[in-house]
Order: sequence, then structure tokens, then C-alpha cells
Amino acid sequence: MTEKTVTVSNRAGIHARPAALIVQCTKNIKSSIFLEKNGDRINAKSIMGVITLGASYGSEIRIVAEGEDEAAAVEAVAKLFESKFEEA
Repeated sequence: MTEKTVTVSNRAGIHARPAALIVQCTKNIKSSIFLEKNGDRINAKSIMGVITLGASYGSEIRIVAEGEDEAAAVEAVAKLFESKFEEA
């Protein structure tokens, strides 16, 4: 299992567009990948799950993956958070 904690740094938080980017990023990942916030765990491959996580600006999110490409999976999703989902 590989995990990494990231902070939501885009002002609008995770709304529809960032959620779609996360799901698109994870669609070819073979590992199981989850996002965790305040004890809630959702499947990062589910757009409804990502949106309902309710991650606003400043929220700490733990990315957790388990499987054959887990390290690459965690890093790919973490890069989205670090780039502020390509928002200003």
C-alpha cells in the first residue's frame, strides 16, 4: 500500500471539473485507489464519490492506493492536487 497526504490548494475546492480530472487520471490505473478525508473513504475512480467527499480549500486529503501500479497512481493524483487542478 502506498499513500500520500495532500492539501486542496485551489480556492474553489474539489468541484465538478477537478473531480472529472481525478476520475480521468485514475481510469487507466490498475490499482485500487481511494481518497480519504476526516475518516471518510471514497473510490477515486467514482466521480460521484469524489464530488460528495466535500473537499474545500485547505482540506487535507489522503491518497491511498494498493496494487501493481500503486506508487505511480498516488503520484499521478498528487500531481493534480499540486497543480491546483490547472486552475489559477
